[in-house]
Amino acid sequence: MIVDPLPVAWRFEAIGTHWRIDTREPLPGGVATAVTERVVRFDQDWSRFRADARIAALATPGRHRLADDAGPLLDFYRELFEATAGRVTPLVGRTLEALGYDAAYRLRATADIPSVPSWDAAIAWDGEYLDVLRPVTLDVGAAGKGYLVDLVGDVLAEAGIDEQIVDASGDLRCRAVPMRIALEHPLDPRKAVGVAELVDGAFCASATTRRAWGDGLHHVLDPATGMPARGVLATWVLAPTALVADGIATALFFDAEAEFVARATSGFARMFDDGTVEVSPDFPGEMFI
Repeated sequence: MIVDPLPVAWRFEAIGTHWRIDTREPLPGGVATAVTERVVRFDQDWSRFRADARIAALATPGRHRLADDAGPLLDFYRELFEATAGRVTPLVGRTLEALGYDAAYRLRATADIPSVPSWDAAIAWDGEYLDVLRPVTLDVGAAGKGYLVDLVGDVLAEAGIDEQIVDASGDLRCRAVPMRIALEHPLDPRKAVGVAELVDGAFCASATTRRAWGDGLHHVLDPATGMPARGVLATWVLAPTALVADGIATALFFDAEAEFVARATSGFARMFDDGTVEVSPDFPGEMFI
């Protein structure tokens, strides 16, 4: 990644990934503490890898009150669900666990792989409460990390830190900072397939070569087959928020509605498994292949 960074960088580990926050001045102790607390709270609310997470209660049918930040996340998931004909959904948790991507990181599929339930058959969301009609395991990995990037940036903005870069292992949002971002080749991290330019907004990428295990298994699940998605190797998306960029980076592994993608993003590119690349007309940068 090529970045025009701010002078000060704070690096830390959280939710199983590397984080970096760039600012003009070192973060005051109180702001750094607020960021840490916000990340911890999000993990406690949404991680399916924690037995004590708030969403663990969804294994029991009934009416459940979710976290205060649930609205934007689940509302956007519903948009993704509609725009991809059900291919992007938070209801993939149990299937991913059966494929080996579970809390113990067994990385070994079981003999019985459950199908992914349809949204309306399993849950009903009214903006505050989630009615669980059958036991489910939510997985918000398709958009959750991007959403947390936005939330962390909001903590900084509320503290008066207007120039900032919040980067969670390549899912990032910058505010009032120009950046040039190299697009990592999904099959060779030493190479770039292009460069994206960003001044104020978000950039997120996804690749099937990350979080991959076993015989062709990876984290981007296709509910239509109950198996990992095929055909696309990597996606890169720019959008006003990291929630949107992250979610659409997953949606582009499928046939997402073109109008939805164009309306929500400020440019995207994706590489197919035959090496060809699709680039949107508004992509702010250049591709080398």
